[in-house]
Amino acid sequence: MVLPGPEAQQLATYIAWLLHRTWRGIVAGGLFVLPSLFILIALSWIYMAFGQTPLVAGLFYGIKPAVTAIVLHAAHRIGSRALKNAALWAVAAAAFVAIFAFNVPFPFIVLAAGVIGALGGRYAPQRFAMGGAHSGALDGYGPAVIDDDTPTPAHALHHWRRFARVAVVGLVLWAAAMGVLIALNGWQHTLAQMGWFFTKAALLTFGGAYAVLPYVYQGAVDQHHWLSAPQMIDGLALGETTPGPLIMVVAFVGFVGGWTREVLGPNSLAAGGALAAMVVTFFTFLPSFVFILLGGPLVETTHRNLKFTAPLTAITAAVVGVIVNLAVFFAYHVLWPQGFGGRFDALSALLAVAAALALFRFKRGVMEVIAASAVVGLLASSLHYLS
Repeated sequence: MVLPGPEAQQLATYIAWLLHRTWRGIVAGGLFVLPSLFILIALSWIYMAFGQTPLVAGLFYGIKPAVTAIVLHAAHRIGSRALKNAALWAVAAAAFVAIFAFNVPFPFIVLAAGVIGALGGRYAPQRFAMGGAHSGALDGYGPAVIDDDTPTPAHALHHWRRFARVAVVGLVLWAAAMGVLIALNGWQHTLAQMGWFFTKAALLTFGGAYAVLPYVYQGAVDQHHWLSAPQMIDGLALGETTPGPLIMVVAFVGFVGGWTREVLGPNSLAAGGALAAMVVTFFTFLPSFVFILLGGPLVETTHRNLKFTAPLTAITAAVVGVIVNLAVFFAYHVLWPQGFGGRFDALSALLAVAAALALFRFKRGVMEVIAASAVVGLLASSLHYLS
Protein backbone atom coordinates (compact mmCIF):
# COMPACT_ATOMS: atom_id res chain seq x y z
CA MET A 1 0.00 0.00 0.00
CA VAL A 2 2.98 2.35 0.42
CA LEU A 3 3.84 1.93 -3.26
CA PRO A 4 1.82 3.42 -6.12
CA GLY A 5 0.29 0.90 -8.47
CA PRO A 6 -2.39 -1.82 -8.38
CA GLU A 7 -1.82 -3.37 -4.98
CA ALA A 8 -3.44 -6.78 -5.68
CA GLN A 9 -1.11 -7.50 -8.59
CA GLN A 10 1.84 -6.14 -6.65
CA LEU A 11 1.02 -8.41 -3.72
CA ALA A 12 0.95 -11.47 -5.99
CA THR A 13 4.31 -10.46 -7.46
CA TYR A 14 5.76 -9.75 -4.03
CA ILE A 15 4.71 -13.09 -2.51
CA ALA A 16 6.15 -15.09 -5.41
CA TRP A 17 9.34 -12.99 -5.41
CA LEU A 18 9.79 -13.40 -1.66
CA LEU A 19 9.26 -17.16 -1.80
CA HIS A 20 10.78 -18.05 -5.16
CA ARG A 21 12.97 -15.20 -6.45
CA THR A 22 12.69 -12.77 -9.37
CA TRP A 23 11.55 -14.79 -12.37
CA ARG A 24 8.77 -16.54 -10.46
CA GLY A 25 7.64 -13.15 -9.16
CA ILE A 26 7.40 -11.93 -12.76
CA VAL A 27 5.46 -15.04 -13.77
CA ALA A 28 3.01 -14.64 -10.87
CA GLY A 29 2.43 -10.95 -11.56
CA GLY A 30 2.04 -11.55 -15.30
CA LEU A 31 -0.45 -14.38 -14.91
CA PHE A 32 -2.42 -12.21 -12.49
CA VAL A 33 -3.01 -9.77 -15.37
CA LEU A 34 -3.03 -11.70 -18.66
CA PRO A 35 -6.34 -13.60 -18.30
CA SER A 36 -8.19 -10.35 -17.54
CA LEU A 37 -6.51 -8.66 -20.50
CA PHE A 38 -7.64 -11.35 -22.95
CA ILE A 39 -11.16 -11.40 -21.51
CA LEU A 40 -11.50 -7.63 -21.68
CA ILE A 41 -10.17 -7.47 -25.23
CA ALA A 42 -12.88 -9.96 -26.27
CA LEU A 43 -15.62 -8.16 -24.35
CA SER A 44 -14.47 -4.77 -25.61
CA TRP A 45 -14.70 -6.04 -29.18
CA ILE A 46 -18.25 -7.26 -28.54
CA TYR A 47 -19.08 -3.91 -26.97
CA MET A 48 -17.74 -1.86 -29.89
CA ALA A 49 -19.10 -4.16 -32.61
CA PHE A 50 -22.52 -4.95 -31.12
CA GLY A 51 -23.01 -2.41 -28.32
CA GLN A 52 -25.92 -0.73 -30.10
CA THR A 53 -27.97 -3.90 -30.51
CA PRO A 54 -31.06 -4.11 -28.25
CA LEU A 55 -29.68 -7.06 -26.25
CA VAL A 56 -26.33 -5.50 -25.33
CA ALA A 57 -27.77 -2.00 -24.93
CA GLY A 58 -30.44 -3.35 -22.58
CA LEU A 59 -27.90 -5.13 -20.41
CA PHE A 60 -25.78 -2.00 -20.07
CA TYR A 61 -28.87 0.11 -19.37
CA GLY A 62 -29.47 -1.94 -16.25
CA ILE A 63 -25.83 -2.21 -15.20
CA LYS A 64 -25.01 1.51 -15.30
CA PRO A 65 -27.17 2.51 -12.30
CA ALA A 66 -25.71 -0.42 -10.36
CA VAL A 67 -22.19 0.82 -11.13
CA THR A 68 -23.09 4.19 -9.60
CA ALA A 69 -24.19 2.44 -6.39
CA ILE A 70 -21.08 0.22 -6.43
CA VAL A 71 -18.73 3.21 -6.64
CA LEU A 72 -20.58 4.93 -3.78
CA HIS A 73 -20.36 1.72 -1.77
CA ALA A 74 -16.61 1.57 -2.45
CA ALA A 75 -16.24 5.11 -1.10
CA HIS A 76 -18.15 4.10 2.03
CA ARG A 77 -16.11 0.93 2.45
CA ILE A 78 -12.79 2.76 2.19
CA GLY A 79 -14.02 5.74 4.21
CA SER A 80 -15.24 3.62 7.10
CA ARG A 81 -11.69 2.32 7.52
CA ALA A 82 -9.73 5.44 6.61
CA LEU A 83 -11.62 8.40 8.11
CA LYS A 84 -10.93 7.85 11.80
CA ASN A 85 -11.00 11.48 12.97
CA ALA A 86 -12.00 15.03 12.02
CA ALA A 87 -8.65 15.81 10.40
CA LEU A 88 -8.98 12.96 7.92
CA TRP A 89 -12.62 13.85 7.26
CA ALA A 90 -11.44 17.38 6.44
CA VAL A 91 -8.86 16.01 3.99
CA ALA A 92 -11.54 13.92 2.27
CA ALA A 93 -13.94 16.87 2.07
CA ALA A 94 -11.23 19.16 0.70
CA ALA A 95 -10.33 16.60 -1.97
CA PHE A 96 -13.97 16.31 -3.03
CA VAL A 97 -14.39 20.08 -3.30
CA ALA A 98 -11.10 20.44 -5.16
CA ILE A 99 -11.94 17.92 -7.89
CA PHE A 100 -15.71 18.57 -8.05
CA ALA A 101 -15.87 22.35 -7.85
CA PHE A 102 -12.46 23.38 -9.16
CA ASN A 103 -11.55 20.41 -11.39
CA VAL A 104 -8.11 20.16 -9.77
CA PRO A 105 -6.08 17.41 -11.49
CA PHE A 106 -5.80 14.23 -9.47
CA PRO A 107 -1.96 14.29 -9.25
CA PHE A 108 -2.09 17.64 -7.42
CA ILE A 109 -4.65 16.26 -4.98
CA VAL A 110 -2.39 13.27 -4.23
CA LEU A 111 0.62 15.56 -3.82
CA ALA A 112 -1.23 17.97 -1.52
CA ALA A 113 -2.61 15.12 0.59
CA GLY A 114 0.85 13.59 0.89
CA VAL A 115 2.28 16.91 2.09
CA ILE A 116 -0.55 17.30 4.60
CA GLY A 117 0.08 13.76 5.83
CA ALA A 118 3.82 14.35 6.17
CA LEU A 119 3.22 17.53 8.19
CA GLY A 120 0.47 15.86 10.20
CA GLY A 121 2.69 12.90 10.99
CA ARG A 122 5.22 15.31 12.39
CA TYR A 123 3.01 17.75 14.31
CA ALA A 124 -0.13 15.66 15.03
CA PRO A 125 1.02 12.03 14.78
CA GLN A 126 -1.97 10.68 16.70
CA ARG A 127 -4.30 11.88 13.92
CA PHE A 128 -2.32 10.45 11.03
CA ALA A 129 -1.23 7.10 12.44
CA MET A 130 -2.61 4.12 10.57
CA GLY A 131 -5.43 2.30 12.36
CA GLY A 132 -5.10 -1.31 13.31
CA ALA A 133 -7.84 -2.50 10.95
CA HIS A 134 -5.95 -5.65 10.07
CA SER A 135 -4.60 -6.53 13.49
CA GLY A 136 -5.29 -10.13 14.38
CA ALA A 137 -5.97 -11.01 10.75
CA LEU A 138 -3.59 -13.98 10.97
CA ASP A 139 -5.11 -15.46 14.12
CA GLY A 140 -5.98 -19.13 13.71
CA TYR A 141 -4.22 -19.68 10.40
CA GLY A 142 -1.17 -21.49 11.76
CA PRO A 143 2.46 -20.77 11.00
CA ALA A 144 3.35 -19.00 7.77
CA VAL A 145 6.07 -20.06 5.35
CA ILE A 146 7.67 -16.65 5.93
CA ASP A 147 6.51 -14.58 8.88
CA ASP A 148 7.83 -11.82 11.12
CA ASP A 149 10.07 -14.28 12.96
CA THR A 150 11.56 -15.86 9.81
CA PRO A 151 15.00 -14.59 8.76
CA THR A 152 14.84 -12.61 5.54
CA PRO A 153 15.85 -14.84 2.58
CA ALA A 154 19.24 -14.01 1.08
CA HIS A 155 17.76 -12.90 -2.24
CA ALA A 156 15.45 -10.44 -0.43
CA LEU A 157 18.24 -8.56 1.32
CA HIS A 158 18.90 -5.06 0.05
CA HIS A 159 22.02 -4.53 -2.09
CA TRP A 160 22.68 -1.32 -3.96
CA ARG A 161 24.18 -3.17 -6.92
CA ARG A 162 21.02 -5.21 -7.37
CA PHE A 163 18.92 -2.07 -6.84
CA ALA A 164 20.80 -0.28 -9.64
CA ARG A 165 20.55 -3.29 -11.97
CA VAL A 166 16.77 -3.58 -11.58
CA ALA A 167 16.34 0.17 -12.03
CA VAL A 168 18.36 0.16 -15.24
CA VAL A 169 16.51 -2.83 -16.68
CA GLY A 170 13.15 -1.23 -15.88
CA LEU A 171 14.11 2.09 -17.46
CA VAL A 172 15.52 0.36 -20.55
CA LEU A 173 12.32 -1.66 -21.05
CA TRP A 174 10.18 1.45 -20.69
CA ALA A 175 12.40 3.55 -22.96
CA ALA A 176 12.61 0.81 -25.60
CA ALA A 177 8.83 0.38 -25.76
CA MET A 178 8.22 4.12 -25.84
CA GLY A 179 11.01 4.59 -28.38
CA VAL A 180 9.44 2.04 -30.74
CA LEU A 181 6.04 3.76 -30.54
CA ILE A 182 7.57 7.18 -31.20
CA ALA A 183 9.83 5.92 -34.01
CA LEU A 184 6.94 4.25 -35.82
CA ASN A 185 4.34 7.00 -35.59
CA GLY A 186 5.70 10.06 -33.77
CA TRP A 187 5.15 11.50 -30.30
CA GLN A 188 1.65 12.81 -31.05
CA HIS A 189 0.31 9.44 -32.20
CA THR A 190 -2.39 7.86 -30.07
CA LEU A 191 -0.30 4.87 -28.99
CA ALA A 192 2.63 7.01 -27.84
CA GLN A 193 0.30 9.33 -25.95
CA MET A 194 -1.39 6.32 -24.34
CA GLY A 195 1.97 4.95 -23.26
CA TRP A 196 2.97 8.25 -21.65
CA PHE A 197 -0.41 8.88 -20.04
CA PHE A 198 -0.74 5.43 -18.48
CA THR A 199 2.84 5.56 -17.24
CA LYS A 200 1.80 8.61 -15.24
CA ALA A 201 -1.40 6.86 -14.15
CA ALA A 202 0.65 3.92 -12.85
CA LEU A 203 2.51 6.29 -10.54
CA LEU A 204 -0.69 7.74 -9.07
CA THR A 205 -2.79 4.71 -8.14
CA PHE A 206 -2.45 5.13 -4.36
CA GLY A 207 -5.58 3.54 -2.93
CA GLY A 208 -6.45 1.14 -5.72
CA ALA A 209 -8.40 1.19 -8.97
CA TYR A 210 -11.22 3.44 -7.78
CA ALA A 211 -8.67 6.08 -6.87
CA VAL A 212 -7.10 6.23 -10.31
CA LEU A 213 -10.39 6.21 -12.24
CA PRO A 214 -10.97 9.96 -11.85
CA TYR A 215 -7.49 10.61 -13.24
CA VAL A 216 -8.08 8.21 -16.14
CA TYR A 217 -11.41 9.93 -16.79
CA GLN A 218 -9.83 13.39 -16.78
CA GLY A 219 -7.17 12.31 -19.25
CA ALA A 220 -8.92 9.76 -21.47
CA VAL A 221 -12.29 11.53 -21.73
CA ASP A 222 -11.69 15.25 -21.18
CA GLN A 223 -8.15 15.70 -22.45
CA HIS A 224 -7.50 13.10 -25.16
CA HIS A 225 -11.11 12.19 -26.09
CA TRP A 226 -10.26 8.52 -26.56
CA LEU A 227 -13.76 7.59 -25.37
CA SER A 228 -16.93 9.27 -24.15
CA ALA A 229 -18.22 9.59 -20.59
CA PRO A 230 -20.98 6.95 -21.11
CA GLN A 231 -18.37 4.59 -22.58
CA MET A 232 -16.23 5.12 -19.48
CA ILE A 233 -19.16 4.04 -17.30
CA ASP A 234 -19.70 1.01 -19.52
CA GLY A 235 -16.02 0.16 -19.20
CA LEU A 236 -16.24 0.18 -15.42
CA ALA A 237 -19.29 -2.07 -15.69
CA LEU A 238 -17.28 -4.55 -17.77
CA GLY A 239 -14.42 -4.31 -15.31
CA GLU A 240 -16.75 -5.12 -12.41
CA THR A 241 -18.18 -8.18 -14.16
CA THR A 242 -14.90 -9.81 -15.19
CA PRO A 243 -12.37 -11.72 -13.06
CA GLY A 244 -9.11 -10.06 -12.20
CA PRO A 245 -8.14 -6.67 -10.77
CA LEU A 246 -10.54 -3.79 -11.44
CA ILE A 247 -7.60 -1.68 -12.67
CA MET A 248 -7.88 -3.74 -15.87
CA VAL A 249 -10.56 -1.29 -16.92
CA VAL A 250 -7.60 0.55 -18.45
CA ALA A 251 -7.49 -2.18 -21.12
CA PHE A 252 -11.05 -1.26 -22.10
CA VAL A 253 -10.06 2.41 -22.28
CA GLY A 254 -7.15 1.47 -24.52
CA PHE A 255 -9.25 -0.76 -26.76
CA VAL A 256 -11.97 1.85 -27.30
CA GLY A 257 -9.37 4.55 -27.88
CA GLY A 258 -7.47 2.41 -30.38
CA TRP A 259 -10.72 1.56 -32.17
CA THR A 260 -12.08 5.11 -32.36
CA ARG A 261 -8.71 6.60 -33.35
CA GLU A 262 -8.16 3.84 -35.95
CA VAL A 263 -4.55 3.32 -34.87
CA LEU A 264 -4.06 0.57 -37.48
CA GLY A 265 -6.35 2.07 -40.08
CA PRO A 266 -10.10 1.91 -40.77
CA ASN A 267 -9.94 -1.68 -42.00
CA SER A 268 -8.31 -3.03 -38.83
CA LEU A 269 -10.39 -1.55 -36.04
CA ALA A 270 -10.42 -4.65 -33.83
CA ALA A 271 -6.69 -5.27 -34.27
CA GLY A 272 -5.98 -1.61 -33.50
CA GLY A 273 -8.11 -1.78 -30.39
CA ALA A 274 -6.36 -4.96 -29.20
CA LEU A 275 -2.93 -3.42 -29.82
CA ALA A 276 -3.87 -0.28 -27.88
CA ALA A 277 -5.21 -2.41 -25.00
CA MET A 278 -1.90 -4.29 -24.82
CA VAL A 279 0.11 -1.06 -24.97
CA VAL A 280 -1.94 0.45 -22.15
CA THR A 281 -1.61 -2.69 -20.03
CA PHE A 282 2.16 -2.83 -20.53
CA PHE A 283 2.75 0.77 -19.47
CA THR A 284 0.31 0.50 -16.55
CA PHE A 285 1.89 -2.60 -15.02
CA LEU A 286 5.58 -2.28 -15.89
CA PRO A 287 6.18 0.20 -13.02
CA SER A 288 4.49 -2.24 -10.62
CA PHE A 289 6.98 -4.99 -11.43
CA VAL A 290 9.88 -2.56 -11.16
CA PHE A 291 8.68 -1.17 -7.83
CA ILE A 292 8.35 -4.64 -6.27
CA LEU A 293 11.65 -5.96 -7.57
CA LEU A 294 13.36 -2.66 -6.85
CA GLY A 295 11.85 -1.85 -3.49
CA GLY A 296 10.89 -5.25 -2.14
CA PRO A 297 13.86 -5.36 0.23
CA LEU A 298 12.99 -1.86 1.44
CA VAL A 299 9.26 -2.40 1.92
CA GLU A 300 9.67 -4.18 5.23
CA THR A 301 11.44 -1.13 6.64
CA THR A 302 8.26 0.94 6.28
CA HIS A 303 6.26 -1.14 8.77
CA ARG A 304 4.92 1.15 11.51
CA ASN A 305 7.22 3.94 10.29
CA LEU A 306 5.12 7.09 10.60
CA LYS A 307 7.25 8.97 8.07
CA PHE A 308 5.96 6.57 5.40
CA THR A 309 2.51 5.74 6.71
CA ALA A 310 1.27 9.25 7.60
CA PRO A 311 1.37 10.55 3.98
CA LEU A 312 -0.36 7.35 2.84
CA THR A 313 -3.05 7.81 5.51
CA ALA A 314 -3.77 11.33 4.25
CA ILE A 315 -3.71 10.21 0.60
CA THR A 316 -6.20 7.43 1.39
CA ALA A 317 -8.49 9.99 3.05
CA ALA A 318 -8.27 12.21 -0.03
CA VAL A 319 -9.06 9.21 -2.21
CA VAL A 320 -12.39 8.83 -0.41
CA GLY A 321 -13.41 12.33 -1.50
CA VAL A 322 -12.23 11.65 -5.04
CA ILE A 323 -14.27 8.43 -5.26
CA VAL A 324 -17.38 10.23 -3.99
CA ASN A 325 -16.87 12.69 -6.84
CA LEU A 326 -16.67 9.74 -9.23
CA ALA A 327 -20.02 8.45 -7.92
CA VAL A 328 -21.57 11.90 -8.43
CA PHE A 329 -20.15 12.01 -11.96
CA PHE A 330 -21.59 8.60 -12.80
CA ALA A 331 -24.96 9.48 -11.26
CA TYR A 332 -25.18 12.62 -13.38
CA HIS A 333 -24.55 10.78 -16.64
CA VAL A 334 -26.83 7.87 -15.74
CA LEU A 335 -29.80 9.83 -14.38
CA TRP A 336 -29.62 12.67 -16.92
CA PRO A 337 -28.29 10.94 -20.07
CA GLN A 338 -28.85 14.06 -22.18
CA GLY A 339 -27.60 16.46 -19.51
CA PHE A 340 -29.57 18.51 -16.98
CA GLY A 341 -31.53 20.04 -19.84
CA GLY A 342 -32.84 16.60 -20.84
CA ARG A 343 -35.21 14.18 -19.17
CA PHE A 344 -34.63 12.58 -15.78
CA ASP A 345 -34.39 8.77 -16.08
CA ALA A 346 -36.66 7.63 -13.26
CA LEU A 347 -36.15 3.91 -13.90
CA SER A 348 -32.37 4.30 -13.67
CA ALA A 349 -32.84 6.19 -10.41
CA LEU A 350 -34.95 3.35 -9.02
CA LEU A 351 -32.35 0.81 -10.10
CA ALA A 352 -29.57 2.83 -8.48
CA VAL A 353 -31.51 3.08 -5.20
CA ALA A 354 -32.33 -0.65 -5.29
CA ALA A 355 -28.68 -1.51 -5.96
CA ALA A 356 -27.56 0.74 -3.10
CA LEU A 357 -30.02 -0.92 -0.72
CA ALA A 358 -28.82 -4.34 -1.80
CA LEU A 359 -25.20 -3.37 -1.14
CA PHE A 360 -25.57 -1.27 2.00
CA ARG A 361 -28.59 -2.77 3.76
CA PHE A 362 -28.66 -6.39 2.66
CA LYS A 363 -24.90 -6.89 2.11
CA ARG A 364 -25.34 -8.53 -1.27
CA GLY A 365 -22.31 -9.21 -3.47
CA VAL A 366 -21.32 -7.02 -6.39
CA MET A 367 -21.88 -9.77 -8.95
CA GLU A 368 -25.39 -10.46 -7.62
CA VAL A 369 -26.30 -6.78 -7.84
CA ILE A 370 -24.90 -6.43 -11.35
CA ALA A 371 -26.64 -9.59 -12.58
CA ALA A 372 -30.03 -8.54 -11.17
CA SER A 373 -29.67 -5.02 -12.57
CA ALA A 374 -28.71 -6.38 -15.98
CA VAL A 375 -31.83 -8.57 -16.07
CA VAL A 376 -34.06 -5.63 -15.13
CA GLY A 377 -32.39 -3.46 -17.75
CA LEU A 378 -32.86 -6.13 -20.42
CA LEU A 379 -36.55 -6.53 -19.54
CA ALA A 380 -37.12 -2.78 -19.59
CA SER A 381 -35.32 -2.44 -22.90
CA SER A 382 -37.32 -5.32 -24.39
CA LEU A 383 -40.63 -3.78 -23.31
CA HIS A 384 -39.60 -0.44 -24.77
CA TYR A 385 -38.52 -2.12 -28.02
CA LEU A 386 -41.78 -4.07 -28.32
CA SER A 387 -43.89 -0.99 -27.68
